[in-house]
Amino acid sequence: MKGAGAFKYYSPLILYAGAFLCFTLHGIVCYFTLIYAWAIIPALELLLKPDHKNLSSGEEAAAMENKWYDFILYTIVVLQVPILFLFFHSMQDQFLSLPDKIARIGTMGLLCGTFGINVGHELGHRTKKYEQWLAKTSLLTSLYMHFFIEHNKGHHKNVATPEDPSSARMGEAVYLFYFRTIYFSYVHAWKIANSEMRKKNKPLIDLQNEMIQYHLIETAMLFLIGFLFGLKIMAFFLIAAFIGILLLETVNYIEHYGLSRKKIADGKYERPIPHHSWNSDHVIGRLMLFELSRHSDHHYLASRKYQILRHHEKSPQMPTGYPGMMILSLVPPLWFYVMNRKIKSF
Repeated sequence: MKGAGAFKYYSPLILYAGAFLCFTLHGIVCYFTLIYAWAIIPALELLLKPDHKNLSSGEEAAAMENKWYDFILYTIVVLQVPILFLFFHSMQDQFLSLPDKIARIGTMGLLCGTFGINVGHELGHRTKKYEQWLAKTSLLTSLYMHFFIEHNKGHHKNVATPEDPSSARMGEAVYLFYFRTIYFSYVHAWKIANSEMRKKNKPLIDLQNEMIQYHLIETAMLFLIGFLFGLKIMAFFLIAAFIGILLLETVNYIEHYGLSRKKIADGKYERPIPHHSWNSDHVIGRLMLFELSRHSDHHYLASRKYQILRHHEKSPQMPTGYPGMMILSLVPPLWFYVMNRKIKSF
């Protein structure tokens, strides 16, 4: 079966199944997706060994030709929109308990970060116009469309340098990192978009300015939500979208924490290579995030599609998968104890 190799990447749809239960039922079942993502997966990844195996050249070629890997991403984008509207509808329940509300907002926030931004990230590196459109649509569900500009034209250029707001410094707690990365990533996206307008000899205040386009689209979406579902539902969505943003920035935090590129003679930085990103080969997290945790190879060759990302022997390895590392980062003393020692021994 041609899609057999790609089929394992449909496993993240478990999150959508859990979200459907959360948005249609009440009680403890509403927490299924959150428990699965933040308890079951981290526990399993502590027990299971990482898989460092790479595809052979023949397997890579076959994976590149297999369109099922792309169809999975397209499916995620298509599913994100109706699940979002199901969330809006579910939050209109006047008899919803506070624990149920928390579960539903937290679950939607998880989908915003895991699928809305992460799938948008993967498709945002593609060159086909319709895939870039899908990337922006996916990012819209988290109100983080400017990530498309900053990540592709800023982060990948400046990663592991003081110029990159998405690269965490050694000794920087994740809570301080949130303020720095969210604010300066947004400001940098404006600088990039304005610079491109100047290159085209266009005025900065113009509909061709990507940042203006994104703000108009996101504002229109919020007005639509407010009109159809009311201000309270819009507020719930804003909380969920913000959770998604924090999940993204937590991932950014763990991916490059404490790693830096050297300056070369002309004042520029050395090219990003595998040891400028933390890597994790823990299988469940890899599948859940479409190989995002093979981050060393992603920065080494950003155009490489997720299904053929490689393990590099010289890349620094995380002690567990992304979900577990994200939880660890939320306790700075433990994070510093584990990761600072790894950096010094690397």
